[in-house]
Amino acid sequence: NDLQALGLYEAARELGLRVPEDVSVVGFDDLPVARWVGPPLTTVRQPLTEMAEAAARLVLELGRGERERTATRLELATSLVVRSSTAAPAA
Repeated sequence: NDLQALGLYEAARELGLRVPEDVSVVGFDDLPVARWVGPPLTTVRQPLTEMAEAAARLVLELGRGERERTATRLELATSLVVRSSTAAPAA
């Protein structure tokens, strides 16, 4: 997730590595802090509104007896937010 990716920033710094010149870093969640760290973190954004809507629909359907209480799998598309923590591999 983004917090672990930010921990990698510090680990890279301790090893004398630079982000993104020496190592690219990608997080997951797109926390607000991802925009403000140096360099801004490339991350994967989850569709939180769609996730909440799907969960609410599922709860309502269960409550109305329109759906069986079985495992439900729903896949929603994520998006890659490219910022400055990634670079092309060195040649």
